[in-house]
Amino acid sequence: MPNTNPLTLPANFNSDTFMIARKQGDKIYHAPRQAAEFAAELLANSTQEDIDLAEKVLIAALEGQETREGDPHLGNFLWEREDEAVEDLNAVQFCLFQLIPIMIRHADLLSPDLQDRMRHSIRLGLEEIRRIDVHFRYTNIVTKDITNTCLGAELLDDEDFKNRGYQKFQDWMAFTTRHGCAYEFNSPNYALVAIRVLHRLSELVQHEPTRIGAKTMLARIGLSAALHIHSPTGRWAGPFSRAYRQAVFCETPPEIHTLRDYIEQDILPAWLSDAIDHHPDTFSLTETADSGNGVGITTYHSPSFTLGVSTQELKSQANRFITGQSSVFIAHHKTESDHTGVLYSRYVLNDHWLGDYRSTPARSNTQILFEEGQCHNVQDGARAIVLYSPKDLGAMAAYTSAKTVICWHDRNLVDEVWVNDQKVDTFPTDIPEGATVVVATGPVLTAIRALTRTDLGRNAPLRLVEHGTHLFLEIYNYLGPAKTFWEQAHPGSFYQGKPQCGFFAELAERSDYSTPQAFAQTVSGGTLKDTAESPVTYEAGKTRTWSVEYARAGKTLGIEIDLLEWYLQKRWNQDGPLGWPQLESPVARQNRTGTVTVQDATLTCGNQPAWLFACPETNRYVAAFHGSTPEPLTLSVPDGRVDIDAMGTGAVIWDNGEVTIEALEIEGEVQVTGGRIVSYAKPFRRPYILWSKGESD
Repeated sequence: MPNTNPLTLPANFNSDTFMIARKQGDKIYHAPRQAAEFAAELLANSTQEDIDLAEKVLIAALEGQETREGDPHLGNFLWEREDEAVEDLNAVQFCLFQLIPIMIRHADLLSPDLQDRMRHSIRLGLEEIRRIDVHFRYTNIVTKDITNTCLGAELLDDEDFKNRGYQKFQDWMAFTTRHGCAYEFNSPNYALVAIRVLHRLSELVQHEPTRIGAKTMLARIGLSAALHIHSPTGRWAGPFSRAYRQAVFCETPPEIHTLRDYIEQDILPAWLSDAIDHHPDTFSLTETADSGNGVGITTYHSPSFTLGVSTQELKSQANRFITGQSSVFIAHHKTESDHTGVLYSRYVLNDHWLGDYRSTPARSNTQILFEEGQCHNVQDGARAIVLYSPKDLGAMAAYTSAKTVICWHDRNLVDEVWVNDQKVDTFPTDIPEGATVVVATGPVLTAIRALTRTDLGRNAPLRLVEHGTHLFLEIYNYLGPAKTFWEQAHPGSFYQGKPQCGFFAELAERSDYSTPQAFAQTVSGGTLKDTAESPVTYEAGKTRTWSVEYARAGKTLGIEIDLLEWYLQKRWNQDGPLGWPQLESPVARQNRTGTVTVQDATLTCGNQPAWLFACPETNRYVAAFHGSTPEPLTLSVPDGRVDIDAMGTGAVIWDNGEVTIEALEIEGEVQVTGGRIVSYAKPFRRPYILWSKGESD
């Protein structure tokens, strides 16, 4: 039956502007992207009253588009109607992401004149998207570029835009799978955006290769997200390439609920529930975002905590107007309440802290703790070495402080603090060089040992302090009068390398040690090597190595960097040099060797990117092939196997003997042993299904 009840208007709907209003201070703002989204909701409800209002809302949204000839961003949109010019280049992506599906789903509800105006607006927007041509590194925006271009081109029946959209998707997929995970790695905010965007692409695109590819990439990004969920807390474990403070500080409901909702809504495939629910209590997960430039991430799951470290910060989103900031070292831990404790690090200049920055004036005033340093890091299990240096100290601006900060976000969760064999109850307290600091928070112990640091002034502090509701360990490079640092200008005639600053960290279950003091003694008993070559004035080709290694009980963790160019030279553990695995975990693995083995299952295919997920507990196995050309493929599981003469991009799912194949360019025979095919996606190039002897459909 048709709906007869009009949509209830939101409280902040402005009937004068026909837009959603937002008040900030004494000003009111209206965003065209939000108007377009509201119009989509009205048209989905589709009473006549809704349709009439939607036309007015859409006209208001379209008036936010730049249509003046000669403007460098013709076709883009204002982020807020009150802006004087296009500043945020992503606005066109957000607006078209709403406008194009409106025309695909509801064009017949709109007047002919508005349909024509919408098509013209979409064409202008697609031309602007083509001019901007956002790079593959910007994952959540490039997926919007691809989705808007593919769907908009099909709507307009424009071959040039179609070719651009389909090809850009293939190029982005190749760029991403060449390394492993998405370049904008493990962001609790933007991974969910990419998931929603790819889902829309897979739902609405007519081009079959793009549809299958979108579903394959959707499953891969969803797999990474699911494996980062810490089941005991329900939180999304770090490290994060970008994250808003609400996600970093666990101010939102646990992310496990969002992923379960996405699975329930068929936005993510059902088998991903196994990745959330069935894995060892303790395990490590390693992925690579950019092997060429040394960007990788490691996450360690323990019953009471997670520890995540990235090899470096995300450089492609380093400007201060991007609101999501990286968390290169972050831990989450259980508490007695539903709240989750958070431990993280930052490099901070001039004592900037929460709320000191926010993004463009018309945006929300969400408080952000900005990363003002650069880093190289290494992690193995619950141990990590983090090397920091300031980004901009060589600029001509004056600075009064420069420091690495390790923050226990909620001071009330801290039970005990030990410095070597001394319990500390009053703050601030100075920390002796070489000391081991242990902080006990509920079921978790954290040990920190500060590394060699360059004192750019006199008597740079190393201390524990309380700041508001936080506990900080501050490792200073400088504290003193405002000054410029000529010696940090690079290139420059005085430059002898970046200042050294960093720490070794180890986390442990509290139940594994009799007291925090015992943990401090254990960590102090390890061998910490921390050496740097003598200062040398910079010339091209010179190097100055800083090497840090920690060893104890047969386990070693080490890293070397060049202080002159701030370049990662090598990382290693007790087994030798650490590489750049595309995906490595006990339940899922990705590589391009032609053979992927996880537990009791094996995938064999060509030497192109492929991954395998295995869940023996539920007897579900997923094999995905990301190759650019078809290859022979075999999935072997304990109860049977699937043999395909050749298969292109796509996936094979074994679910208790029921086999689903959704892939491009299936060639020759498909043979199933010990099970049966229940679903496959066309087009097969030569669709021929051969059932094993004794099997039936």
